[in-house]
Amino acid sequence: MSDVVGQVTSIRGLVCEVTLVGVRPESRELLMLVDDPAAILEVIDYPNAYTARCLNIKGSSKVRRGSAVIRSGTTVTVPQGREVLGRILNAVGEPVDGGQPISGERKSIYQPSPPTEGFTAKPEVLVTGIKVIDFFAPFVKGRKIGIIGGAGVGKTVLTMELIHNIAKDDTKLAMFVGIGERIREGHELYETLKERGILDRTTMLMGQMHETSAMRALVGISAAAVAEYFRDQEKRDVLFFVDNIYRFIQASNELATTIGTMPSEGGYQATMFSDLRRLQDRLSSNQNGSITSVQAIYIPADDLSDPAVQEIAGQLDSTVVLSRAVAESGIRPAVDLIRTASSLLAPEIVGDRHYVLATQTQAIMQKYDSLKNIIAIIGKSELSPDERRDYERAQKFIQYFSQSFHVAEDLNGQTGEYFTLEQTLQGVEEILLS
Repeated sequence: MSDVVGQVTSIRGLVCEVTLVGVRPESRELLMLVDDPAAILEVIDYPNAYTARCLNIKGSSKVRRGSAVIRSGTTVTVPQGREVLGRILNAVGEPVDGGQPISGERKSIYQPSPPTEGFTAKPEVLVTGIKVIDFFAPFVKGRKIGIIGGAGVGKTVLTMELIHNIAKDDTKLAMFVGIGERIREGHELYETLKERGILDRTTMLMGQMHETSAMRALVGISAAAVAEYFRDQEKRDVLFFVDNIYRFIQASNELATTIGTMPSEGGYQATMFSDLRRLQDRLSSNQNGSITSVQAIYIPADDLSDPAVQEIAGQLDSTVVLSRAVAESGIRPAVDLIRTASSLLAPEIVGDRHYVLATQTQAIMQKYDSLKNIIAIIGKSELSPDERRDYERAQKFIQYFSQSFHVAEDLNGQTGEYFTLEQTLQGVEEILLS
């Protein structure tokens, strides 16, 4: 057994202080209790030369004042290799699916972002089979797309459909990262992937809502380390799904509050930008392979102006906005066609035909939004023929971009639909010519 390096002298929530009596441990190194090695403490800073402030990552109740600790000589690690496929892991790389322990090489989750200088890749559009995403927010390999919405508008279902449609490609691996979500949702996704035969090409990492804020804040970084292995060592293209990235910021904010740091004016931690950027920079592409990310974003109180939502959206290439008003009208997916936007919707990426059709459709939807208020006052019959035609086209678009999902077949009894990009473009052209 290693020599004792200190003992716990104070505890406040997940934060505890260890008075050192031996060699000073490294920052982020894990300390273990002598009485229970499964209880791990991560060194986060040093209030003085003789004290290490630590984080009780798992929230173990075995950590008490007077507990002796020893050094582990390592940071938080996750397993590497194909053994993680088809498995569910937690933030510290432990299986939580009831299966056998995973042996073999492990890697620290704290890695620098890989250099991308000199690396350029030709944009490659990945067809999702979901009309509204393929048309308004094209899914481009190696980029990041966000699905924004409040509670109960369909973020998780849309994410699951994307996994179902894209991950069935044998050349790609899928990763699902659950941050602060319900246990039921993780179980349902696991069963869905198993039934569809996709589980053997998928790895799930979960930091669910019943776990500590430390576990929820770490699980995204841990998943990034696993994705980097498949990208760099096996040279694979990885699809990285996150549900929910807002909960990552929320968990980091809880930790900052526990540690006692001063919040920003918006109420979030002052390090919100760097916390998020540190994760987003890991989800990048290089000459070995790509990491394409889809991130669900919860909107607190349906407020799109929330500082965390704005910060997340600013670091993404595309944002698909789900609307409660659209959901209440019975349209699924409940996408707001006006607020959904993408920097990837450009002629050099999607082609001139797609770009022109998207521009024309967006113009009609903008006009529809302004005409709704006029019709509410004077009625549709008072519109000019051109205005009435555009209004009716917009209504057709709203119905056209609704779609039945494969992952919801058992819930609504409707057969799931998949549309090629050509079918989607032809359907839009027919409406524009009507």
